[in-house]
Amino acid sequence: MKRLYYGLGKRKFAEWILLAVFVLFFYGPLFNMLTLSFAGKYEYPDVIPQTYGLKWWDYILSKGQMLESITTSLLLAVVVTVISLLICLPAAYAIARYQFKGRSFVRLSFLLTNAFPKMGIYTAMAVIFYKLNLIGTFTGVVLVHVVNTMMFMVWIPSGAFRTVHIQQEESARDAGASALQVFFKITMPMAWPGIVVASLYTFLGSMEEAQGSLLIGLPNIHTMPSELYGIIMSFPDTAGAVFAVILLIPSVLLLIVFRKYLSAEALSSGFKM
Repeated sequence: MKRLYYGLGKRKFAEWILLAVFVLFFYGPLFNMLTLSFAGKYEYPDVIPQTYGLKWWDYILSKGQMLESITTSLLLAVVVTVISLLICLPAAYAIARYQFKGRSFVRLSFLLTNAFPKMGIYTAMAVIFYKLNLIGTFTGVVLVHVVNTMMFMVWIPSGAFRTVHIQQEESARDAGASALQVFFKITMPMAWPGIVVASLYTFLGSMEEAQGSLLIGLPNIHTMPSELYGIIMSFPDTAGAVFAVILLIPSVLLLIVFRKYLSAEALSSGFKM
């Protein structure tokens, strides 16, 4: 250790120590969850499982309700993303392009759902939804998810739209293009990375939303996070780890597929006032 310390130097050695702590802190729980999901026999005080197997994978994947919750979560995420795009993109474009009284207030208002404890917001929504007979319905859960993801779908695209120079749009209009042609052929392609990032965050946010789904969706709508709560309460930790890994797979795949769009510029531009 001393040889390593003097070989790297004090600053470099400290950087490597901090990096090792970060890797252990970040990847340790993920590695433990993955290991636990394949555990056959794992009892206290064992540090690692005594045996490995696919017992709990077979159990989880053979349960009809578990598979139904996976399908429901994926369908919800797609519907929520599409609805958020249809509702929020026009708002994001208006905030980015037009100066009007109260513009900053309108923009900041989309942060309100993330500025307060969500359970309080969901409880207030549950009271309203109960009167509208939306408790335990697919529509009710979709509305909760849309409210929860509006911040991403407004702020990030509005930043992306601001990066498109208005002179380019005006040049296209002068050449005879209609307003819709300018938007879909000039503005949208140039703002596409920010829109993809916002859509990705919306999809993943819907997939992982637990509290709103539990409060509004049950007893009829079962999503993966709500099922995970039940598994953790009723089954060994190994079963919960299997379902957690299944819940993590779509997120990892989407992040890998769209990693080229996840730049610091695309994320930070949406949060500039």
